[in-house]
Formats: sequence, structure tokens, C-alpha cells
Amino acid sequence: MSGAYTHRPVLLEECIQGLKIQPNGVYIDGTLGRGGHSEEIAKRLGPKGRLICIDRDRQALEAGQVRLAPWGDRVTFLHGNFGDLAALLDEAGVEQADGMLFDLGVSSPQLDDPERGFSYMHDAPLDMRMDREDTLTAWTVVNQWPRQELRRILSQYGEERHAAAIAGAIERAREQAPIETTGQLVEIIRSAMPAAALREKQHPAKRSFQGIRIAVNDELTAISHMLQGAIPRLRAGGRLAVISFHSLEDRIVKSELAAAAKGCDCPPSFPVCVCGKTPQVRLVSRKPILPSPEELEENPRARSAKLRLAEKLAENQENRLD
Repeated sequence: MSGAYTHRPVLLEECIQGLKIQPNGVYIDGTLGRGGHSEEIAKRLGPKGRLICIDRDRQALEAGQVRLAPWGDRVTFLHGNFGDLAALLDEAGVEQADGMLFDLGVSSPQLDDPERGFSYMHDAPLDMRMDREDTLTAWTVVNQWPRQELRRILSQYGEERHAAAIAGAIERAREQAPIETTGQLVEIIRSAMPAAALREKQHPAKRSFQGIRIAVNDELTAISHMLQGAIPRLRAGGRLAVISFHSLEDRIVKSELAAAAKGCDCPPSFPVCVCGKTPQVRLVSRKPILPSPEELEENPRARSAKLRLAEKLAENQENRLD
């Protein structure tokens, strides 16, 4: 088991510095995953500090309880979707937190476990559920969703240029027999793509698998709900750190944080504010923080990672950049 812990979490130092951890503070890791970020937070907490670890995947929670056992007196584990953050914090009896971290997307253990069906590199049942207690699976999406809906998710969530052709190929294949495995799906995707696309460096199924996975787990809706739930529960001066891995995630994070930093959403033509909204956060930096060349050398999966940081404002506090 200890060998699994050699994995280095993405943007670890940048997250820890950005959170400005106080020994007696209350912190939320909304995406426990392998527990690497949580371990570094827990190390910095004193006996009165508290860490709430949330994950949709019970396997992650079970592994986290082992990894974080040395700090068990200050760590609470919760099974749930970070989109339900407010309800989860109520369950844990947390009114306000000093810092929150969310590492979006699929975790390495989920990708690396062939049986979970996330990877286009292994033949496995079509699953892709982050929470295995959910009812919707990739099998249902691939075999039962209408062709136009398949085209939409491949195009919108997967940003796949050949979404129409792939959705058509899936529909024709499933009319003959249900598509049961990731390997079958990969071959159907390949068959629908032009030769030039197959020669690209990126695996031909990567975008389609991303689109289906996002649909199965309703990931983008959960991100919006999480951000809207997180900001009100931060204490003044508390930090919010969000790592995204593709443009769809980052667009939502950037937009929600910008709106929270702006406050007033009255039309520019209004002479005075009538909405009454005031800035809730300040952006710690205008641009996202990216992995260092050293980290990219060590962990190629960090290549597309972007970290955005925001700090909760006290009422009437001036909103400014560092």
C-alpha cells in the first residue's frame, strides 16, 4: 500500500502556500482522491485544527482513512458529491471554514483501475461512475441515450470535432447488439473518424470518453453548485483553491470566481447599483497558477492543470489583487 503514496499530488506546494493553513483552522478537501493534498494539510494542523475530507468514491475514503490515520483525531470523512457541499458541511457541523480545496476531474486511482471503465487504454465494462452507488452508467448513456443527445455531450463536454459521425456510428452499432465494453466503444469511435484525426498525437477516443464521463457524473453542474456553496461558508480571509484539468472546468471556475469578485451585476448603463450585490472574494491572482517545468517532468498528467485561488472578503473590505 505504501508504494501508492509515492504519487505526488498536482500543484501540491502551490495549493498549500495558497491556502495559508492555520494550525487551529478548519479546512475542507472536497476531492480526497489519493489523499496527498489532505495529508499535507493534516500535517500542518494542531490538535484543535480540523480537516473534512469529502469524496464520491467510497474506495477513496477507505484508502484515505488508512493514509490519514496518524491525524485521525482531527480528520472527518464524508461520502458525497461536492455539489452538495452546503448539506455535507451541515452534516459535519461546520458553519465556516478557513480554507477549501477542490481538485476536479477523475482521480488517478479511478483511471488506473481498469474495472472502473474510465480508461480507453483497457478493455472493461462501460461504467465510469465516480460514485458506484449512482444508477447512471456509461453503458446506459452509450446504449440508450438518443443519437442527438450523444452528439451533444460528445461535442459540448468532449469538445470532439467529429461528434456527429461518432454518435451515428454508436447508434448503428448498438442496433446490432449492445455495446458492452470500453474496448468495443474505442473501436467504434476509431471507425467513425477520418484518417487524419487518427494520426493525431492524442488518442482518438480521449475526447469522447471525457464527454461521456462528464455526462455520467454530471460534473459541470456539480462544479457550479460547489462554488456557489463554498464561498458563503468561508470565513473572512479564508482561501478557496480549485484545480481544473480542462477548459470546460476552468471556464466555470473562472466565471464563478469573477462574478463573486465583481459583486454588482447591474447593466453598465445603470447610473447607480440597484442589485445590492457586493464583492464576496478577491482573486489572489488574475491568471491561473500552472505546474512548474519540474513538476511536468515528474508527472505528465499535470500538464493541463490550472489552479485558481480566491480569498473571502470581510464585509466592506476593499477588493484588490495581490
